[in-house]
Amino acid sequence: MNLNVKIKKLRAEAVIPQYATDGSAACDLTACIGESITLMPHCTVKIPTGIAIAPQRNDVVGLVYSRSGMGAKHGITLANSVGVIDSDYRGEIVVALVNHSDEPYTLNPGDRIAQLMFAPFFTAGFTETDVLEDTARGTGGFGSTGK
Repeated sequence: MNLNVKIKKLRAEAVIPQYATDGSAACDLTACIGESITLMPHCTVKIPTGIAIAPQRNDVVGLVYSRSGMGAKHGITLANSVGVIDSDYRGEIVVALVNHSDEPYTLNPGDRIAQLMFAPFFTAGFTETDVLEDTARGTGGFGSTGK
């Protein structure tokens, strides 16, 4: 499924997201910063991307994920695990990164800092009730189905 997304550069040096390969599910977001920023250990920083988007459908969401290499090799992940960009949000995409390592990490202008994926979603209609149908799992919570 293809989705048309309008994109607005908010600064001239902003980079339009690109898919690395034909099979990539997510495109890369890059740091739109004027100079290098050092992310100190166990600290969080908000990095602007210099872009705003407008998906041409209102039943999709932009999901921002960590780049696997940054997380696995350097301990740099998203502060909020997954960023949610609602279809009606028109502000700048800003990525909150956290350094889980004990080493400083330097971000340079134009570095790929996160990845953006689009997915369809459902909105729920809630019906209050006093009874929920029983299931085999029932109220079993964390770890109740095994390792």
